[in-house]
Amino acid sequence: MTIAPTLHRYLAAENIQYVEIPHVFTMSSARTAQACHVSGDRFAKAVVLRHDGGYMLAIVPASHRLNLPDLKEKLGADLVMANETEINRLFADCAHGAVDDSIRAQPEIYIEAGDHETLLHLTHAQFERLTASAPHGRFSTHG
Repeated sequence: MTIAPTLHRYLAAENIQYVEIPHVFTMSSARTAQACHVSGDRFAKAVVLRHDGGYMLAIVPASHRLNLPDLKEKLGADLVMANETEINRLFADCAHGAVDDSIRAQPEIYIEAGDHETLLHLTHAQFERLTASAPHGRFSTHG
C-alpha cells in the first residue's frame, strides 16, 4: 500500500512536494519514527479532537504528549479527544486543526501517509504551507 488517496489528492491540490519512505508495518508514530530512524521531534503526530460540534486535528511532535488543558485555553473549553469510532468514521472530513510550535520549529517534518507502511518527508517550507492557516501555539509536553 502507499499514501492514502485522500491525502495524496490533498497534497497534489496544494502543490506540496514530498518524498515517500516505505517502512515495516507499525501501529504508532513512535514506532514508525524508530523504524525510519527519524527523531520523534521531527515526526508530526495528529490527534483528532471534537471541537464546537465538529472535528479538528492537533499536530504535535511524536516525542510529545498533547497537553489538552493548554489547548483548551487557546481554542476554548469545548474540546475533547475523539474516540476510535469517530476517528475511523470522520477522519477524511477533518477540518484544519492546530499545530504545536515545537514541530513548526523543525527544519524537516515527517508524517504518516495513512497506511502504516509509508512515511512522508516534507521540507519545513512545505509543512508551513500546509499548516499556514491553522492556529498554533505551545500545547504539548515532551515525553
